[in-house]
Amino acid sequence: MPDYYIIYEPGLVATLHTRTNGCIIKKPKMKKRHIIFLRHYPYLFALLLVLLVSWTDKKPIFRNGIYRSVVTRPDGKDIVFNFQSKDSAGKKILYVLNADEKLLVDNVAEKDDSVFIQMPFFESGFRAAIDAQGNLQGQWIKRFADREQILPFTAKYNEKQRFVATAKPAFNVSGRWDATFIGKKNDTTKAIGEFSQTGAKITGTFLTSTGDYRYLEGVVSRDSLVLSGFDGGHAFLFTAKIDDANNLSGGNFYSGATSVESWVAKKDEKIELPDGYQQTKLHEGESKLNFYFKSLDGEDVSINDNRFKNKVVVVQILGSWCPNCMDETNFLSDYYNRNKQKGVEIVGLAYERTTDFERSKSSLQRFVKRFNVQYPVLITGVTVSDLQRTEKTLPQLTEIKGFPTSIFIDKKGNVRKVYTGFNGPGTGEHYKEFQKEFDETINGLLNE
Repeated sequence: MPDYYIIYEPGLVATLHTRTNGCIIKKPKMKKRHIIFLRHYPYLFALLLVLLVSWTDKKPIFRNGIYRSVVTRPDGKDIVFNFQSKDSAGKKILYVLNADEKLLVDNVAEKDDSVFIQMPFFESGFRAAIDAQGNLQGQWIKRFADREQILPFTAKYNEKQRFVATAKPAFNVSGRWDATFIGKKNDTTKAIGEFSQTGAKITGTFLTSTGDYRYLEGVVSRDSLVLSGFDGGHAFLFTAKIDDANNLSGGNFYSGATSVESWVAKKDEKIELPDGYQQTKLHEGESKLNFYFKSLDGEDVSINDNRFKNKVVVVQILGSWCPNCMDETNFLSDYYNRNKQKGVEIVGLAYERTTDFERSKSSLQRFVKRFNVQYPVLITGVTVSDLQRTEKTLPQLTEIKGFPTSIFIDKKGNVRKVYTGFNGPGTGEHYKEFQKEFDETINGLLNE
């Protein structure tokens, strides 16, 4: 919209600016089509000025409230999640909402009619334009070792529903399910689906031998199930047909930009996963670890340092790209800060996407800051994708099969247990069982 000049007296013009909503008296050079002569109509002049001010475009703002957000894959599948924006301590923050989780995002910046949202982990963020109604349209950008993944992103202001059930549910799928995921090469992965359904709303997760899929939320509409989850690192969409009270078929699992697997499930309240203590072991004849890596400060830290001697030590194998590692770091940091005086030490060994120390350091510092980590986190310098990652870093072990993995060391420096995986807070009762078992393991070693 061009500026319009309203002549009230000869030679004096009120200029209405579309961005500032200001009214400035000056003598401009005018085009005739932009001149409105109101010298003899003072009341009409005042009325039109008010109308023009209200009509003029205002600067779009990132509004407080609930948004329905959509990340669209190249195949047209939408991964849906919600977030809530608000003001806190003089700045904008938001919470990504998945079932019972509220994931804080406190790196939010606005400039002109755009907003920039940096997720706290996973080298992931959004950049979007804000329209007059407060909606967002832009991109979700996620960095990998050698590329950026960029997907279209939209967020509808003041929409609280994630999915809408178009029909009354024909079944209630609450309970424990034996799920099988089938990849493109017909390779299969076992998982346990655990769902809780109230009316049409369903929440839950999938547990695997290396961790869980965190918080999922969706609906059941007649005989169809849909679940989604987003945490900045992973974007998940699950769909399936409910054949009857005990069978799910025709499922599809969409992850990130391109990954898709089919899945089926049978209800089985007694189904169990492989023992997490049997995934990774010590080589025969080995009893102790022997490593040193650089801390985030660039200092060499060794398992043989004095701070670890005569202590019960937990070695945390992690990566800043790993959502389950985020949940485990939250747990371990809180545990350590409450119990370090008992003679417990924790040390994290990070396997990042690249061997670039500074990039790895930047990603890991966000973990350390967010979860108030007081124990050392070390950068191994070996990537998670390196097939020789175990031999290059912890050759005493048979194989690091999953992230996270926890290694329990007694006060004499002997490895006593190695556990692969982590049942996070999204798994409900399993998380409580994990906490209880963790306490019992540490206390047993402390009492020896």
